[in-house]
Amino acid sequence: MSLTNVFHIAASALTAQSMRLNAVASNMANADSASTSTGESYKAKQVVFQAMAMNKASPWAQGVRMKEVIEDPSPPRMVYDPKHPMADAKGYVAYPNVDAVEEMVNMISASRSYQTNAEVMNTTKSLLQRTLAIAQT
Repeated sequence: MSLTNVFHIAASALTAQSMRLNAVASNMANADSASTSTGESYKAKQVVFQAMAMNKASPWAQGVRMKEVIEDPSPPRMVYDPKHPMADAKGYVAYPNVDAVEEMVNMISASRSYQTNAEVMNTTKSLLQRTLAIAQT
């Protein structure tokens, strides 16, 4: 593997972690909303990644990519609030199935992965610059 392939791998990881951070931001933004524009309760979204393996036709196509964004199938969080305008007959309001603690852990994990891949790119750039400097002497 050449050092230039490292850029492709790290860039794909940066893109993937960016999408993961966007999903976390969306989940956190909707954690306390009782309904969406369609009238249903928001469902937490999770990003599913897929590894890209190197092949002869496209040797640069390796790394990771987003396969799909799935909705969390767990039931909504039911909160007893009979005065809420969206309460059901028993007085419960369906809130999104977003776990704020889990989303914070996802956010920290994604941001650390993003930082690590950015550092990989910087280190690779530094190695290439040193290699060029050696070749010039």
